[in-house]
Amino acid sequence: MKKMTMIFSFLIIVLLLLNGCNPAKVDEDENIFKFKDSYVGDAGAVGNITGRLPNPNGEQLNGLELKTTDKPYGIILNYIDVEKSKDKETNYRELVLYNATFILALVQNADWVTFNFVEQEFKVTRDALQSLYGRDIKEFNNEIELSKFIQENSEDENKLIQFFNAHEN
Repeated sequence: MKKMTMIFSFLIIVLLLLNGCNPAKVDEDENIFKFKDSYVGDAGAVGNITGRLPNPNGEQLNGLELKTTDKPYGIILNYIDVEKSKDKETNYRELVLYNATFILALVQNADWVTFNFVEQEFKVTRDALQSLYGRDIKEFNNEIELSKFIQENSEDENKLIQFFNAHEN
């Protein structure tokens, strides 16, 4: 019994060392919703949000432009070529829907977001997302709920085709 207790204690110490001393802080640092209610003009918050969102295969974010001079305010994300993974193909529409929903849910005064991918461009407005979803995306308070909501609303293919025909350039 004493030997089991020592082994168990040793394993717990190893796990704590591997996970760090304060796991709550790690979770807090990785939670994208800590930037909820930020503003387009807050480059640090917008940069943190966009840096946590997925990139298309073979592209990476190469900067963003914050359009804060005239309303409606918006964000432009510019991407560049990087080495592609041969096993992974990007579904740009799925990526745009996911990323635009998160950005517009978290940045309270953003009315639109443009994605300048290497070979195509998409512009998504808050009004278009509200129309697609039939719900105010600013109401969400955590990543899991919002991700699940996006997934559930991505099941109607005809609705998504109409949405993207209006937003693909």
